[in-house]
Amino acid sequence: MVWKNFFGKTDKKGGYYDPLKDLTLSNMQKGYLVEYDLKTWEVEACNHYDWGDGDITLEWRLKSHDDIICLEKESDDGDEWSISRPIPFGRIGSKIRNHILKHGDPPDQIVFEGDTYYLESFGGGHFFKDRTGMGAEFLSWDYEDDSGRRYLSIEQWGEEAFEASVGEPVEEYQFTNILPREMGEA
Repeated sequence: MVWKNFFGKTDKKGGYYDPLKDLTLSNMQKGYLVEYDLKTWEVEACNHYDWGDGDITLEWRLKSHDDIICLEKESDDGDEWSISRPIPFGRIGSKIRNHILKHGDPPDQIVFEGDTYYLESFGGGHFFKDRTGMGAEFLSWDYEDDSGRRYLSIEQWGEEAFEASVGEPVEEYQFTNILPREMGEA
């Protein structure tokens, strides 16, 4: 009995579970803590994007004491992880906004902070904040630089609301020490 009390807790159904089992990026929940890039991050939200036809992107919004990133997981031929940082839409230039409003799409190339990004994909879907609700409709355009190691994304929400982010691919092993804030949350 002492062994079960030390290594396991009773769940709501009266069974035992190990509070440290399955602490992976894919299983993180709101309130979890994770270390990345020499910082401790807290999961603020667990969202997902539904692109239709069963294609889903999972997103965890992570906050440290001085930064916010979004960790995304796409499962295509295998799991692909990336991080992105939101940037003010105006930083990519007012010409981009005007181009979208006039033509319905942004240009095929965008120069941002001296780097040229090329349109790689575009589409629409539904965004589910904290993976619940009806989902908000949006359009998305994804760009890559020449190296394929830097991303720029534009999202359109409604007629004239735009968001932008820059990002890069990451590996799952770069995230360590995943823990729920409270042991009972595992």
